[in-house]
Amino acid sequence: MTGAHRGDPGRAPALQNRVLPTGEIVADASYRGSLMGNRGILHGDARRLGVARWRLKGWVCCVLTFKGRKRTVMAPRRYTELFFLDEAVALAAGHRPCAECRRADYTRFRTAWAKATGTQARAPEIDAEMHTARVTRTRAQVRHEAEAGTLPDGTYLLWQDAPHLVLGTQVFPFSPAGYGRGVQRPPGTVTVLTPRPTVAVLKAGYRAALHPSIPPL
Repeated sequence: MTGAHRGDPGRAPALQNRVLPTGEIVADASYRGSLMGNRGILHGDARRLGVARWRLKGWVCCVLTFKGRKRTVMAPRRYTELFFLDEAVALAAGHRPCAECRRADYTRFRTAWAKATGTQARAPEIDAEMHTARVTRTRAQVRHEAEAGTLPDGTYLLWQDAPHLVLGTQVFPFSPAGYGRGVQRPPGTVTVLTPRPTVAVLKAGYRAALHPSIPPL
């Protein structure tokens, strides 16, 4: 099952289940996730990650609470709960909206996917294409180059060796506690962290939910 369940990352121990826009999964008790993700069972009975960073291609992004369901975070033989600052981080890490707990967002994502690709794809087809665009066999994040001025809102780029969120004419530096002060969007070619297919979906009109530390534009 890919639906979200109750899992409070703010009260959990400092487990290695916080995901960065650069793709790493880290242990950081200060990182308060607003969304939860699933890639299958990545941890063992000691609640520590093994070598694997995914067990399935359907990387979903879920709400923290859904229909009163409750979970023990990183319970033995249950899927590993991953947490994201916001949806833009989840998208940069290669996830998509869950079709169960975020049905409306999943539908919006599929609609934007169809607009971007001209194909009415189902979840398995989307997941297969996204998988090749987000990670290599050696678990490295797939990145690409693009003109900064062409990137849509909600995209993550790497600038001055740090992940920044693109929004309007500015970029905002990521931190586990929230976003820092925005600065002018850099000119020229930049390294993009958000997978190519997801950038296309954002260009086609999908809007990612952002952390409240982003100021009104």
